[in-house]
Amino acid sequence: MRLLLDTHVLIWWDEGARLTSAARKAIEGADQVYVSAVSGWEIALKTSLGRLRPARTVWDAIADSGFEELPVRLRHASALAALPWHHRDPFDRMLIAQAIGERVTIVTRDRAFSAYDIPRIAA
Repeated sequence: MRLLLDTHVLIWWDEGARLTSAARKAIEGADQVYVSAVSGWEIALKTSLGRLRPARTVWDAIADSGFEELPVRLRHASALAALPWHHRDPFDRMLIAQAIGERVTIVTRDRAFSAYDIPRIAA
């Protein structure tokens, strides 16, 4: 199984908190776990606004967990352009587009993701 973590899931994983047992088991047993560059961007933006205080860098968190960085590619932008507007958050919309483009399951607590035709594990 190949997974893409929503930003809050990465943070919760790194903090060792809040994840459902199903999400934790899926992450532990996955063949590949991706963290989008979009999540790094979102965390950096929220940190600069004083809304988030991460304990360490996104890079350190994914490297220590054995996760892989997923860059934003042009095919993701094409998938984004075709998405219906069920979800308004630009970070989440790109994560959805990446999940579609990469054919991965997304791990998120955000119920709005279920409006899209992508596999999802509730965090």
